[in-house]
Amino acid sequence: MRIKPRIVDVFVRISLNLQAFFTVGILAVIVAIIFIKGSPYINLEFIISSPQDMGRHGGIFSTIVGTILLVLLSIFLATPLGVGTAIFLTEYTKESVFTKVIRFGVESLAGIPSILFGLFGFIFFVTKLKMGWSLLAGVLTTTIMILPTIIRTSEEAIKAVPRSLRIVSYSLSATKWETVKKVVLPSAAPGILTGVMLSVGRAVGETAAIIFTMGSSLRMPLSLMDSGRTMAVHFYILAREGISMENAYATALILVLSILSINILAYYIMNRVISKFS
Repeated sequence: MRIKPRIVDVFVRISLNLQAFFTVGILAVIVAIIFIKGSPYINLEFIISSPQDMGRHGGIFSTIVGTILLVLLSIFLATPLGVGTAIFLTEYTKESVFTKVIRFGVESLAGIPSILFGLFGFIFFVTKLKMGWSLLAGVLTTTIMILPTIIRTSEEAIKAVPRSLRIVSYSLSATKWETVKKVVLPSAAPGILTGVMLSVGRAVGETAAIIFTMGSSLRMPLSLMDSGRTMAVHFYILAREGISMENAYATALILVLSILSINILAYYIMNRVISKFS
């Protein structure tokens, strides 16, 4: 017996809505649990004071600084490299064995577990280049780790720009670079920004690669060669060692709120960019 298309349509709509609510529900449950367990221990002193006694007492100020420095420096290095590679693959070269090799390498890097990035960073940056456990070693390792995400998302965003826009630009005597700079990149900006924000989220929440390269010192990193600790690493150590579950949940709450704030800001900027060029 043939099922009526309208019944199938209703079934599919209900099924997709349930899947969406289930996904959002998981996020809501995680945030609610962390908020309930962590909010009683958060206050101004917890945020502006540094950890003491291995994290049992004090706050997380030095870990906040370490997280901000690691993320900002990694994005500062990875974004121009990633976007530049995407521009090269889409605008300045034709499909060939060379481009296929590059894409294969990027996709392979994207699938490598973060612990292997940490091992590579420890062997190459920490040991071979004698950087030691330092902010610089952590930044370089994180840059390599988030680079594939920026390249792939930027490439897809640039490919989505209609070819007609390029043709119109060329017809007005614009050069290749002028077309890329004034037509392609502004149109692809929302997609590129999405990739950058995804990379920020991965860098903020990374632990294994950071422990291997940046170390886990509770001191605030004052230079590129100083060791430090991010909020994710701090939460991991507090929870795993059972040092202080109260401080662990409070740290986790601030970490989650930071990631949510970054995503909200990204959507706001993306909508502003879309409205400006639409």
